[in-house]
Amino acid sequence: MNLSPLLDAPLAIQIHVAAVIPAALLGPYMFWARKGTPVHRLLGKVWLGLMVMAALSSFFIHSINLFLGFSPIHLLSVYVLYGSWQAIRAARLHRIREHRLNVIGMYVGGIVIAGGFTLLPGRLMHEVMFTWPAAWPDLGKLGAFAGMMVAFVLLLAAISRMAGGALEPRRTMPRS
Repeated sequence: MNLSPLLDAPLAIQIHVAAVIPAALLGPYMFWARKGTPVHRLLGKVWLGLMVMAALSSFFIHSINLFLGFSPIHLLSVYVLYGSWQAIRAARLHRIREHRLNVIGMYVGGIVIAGGFTLLPGRLMHEVMFTWPAAWPDLGKLGAFAGMMVAFVLLLAAISRMAGGALEPRRTMPRS
């Protein structure tokens, strides 16, 4: 593993990866943990925030320039933005199956498939994952990158927590 190419990459790529890594790690926990709990709702908001951040930051990455700076992979970013909206809407309406399908689709498309393409030879993440560094990476840059990942997660958790009931569905009928 060689972190130097990532630490020397443009800021948009660093922001994108700093959002994707925690989302990729949080995703499996969210799939297997108990659903509907306050922890699930909080971490779900954090996960969706990370996915939206990753999708938005991707529009500033133009390493594959097929059409006006964009490539077919940017369609996944549009899908993630739409899917995030649909997942929130479905959860608020208690359409659990629809919510689950949207979230699984975003994880598989946005993390697994898109992440798989980044590991192809010639891509930045291939170089990060499959090459050995000539020298140790700059620890200052590494610390800043790790801090950015942690800050994104904590910021999104704090925003979700402060919003509290404002993000919860409104109950029109009492539950039995």
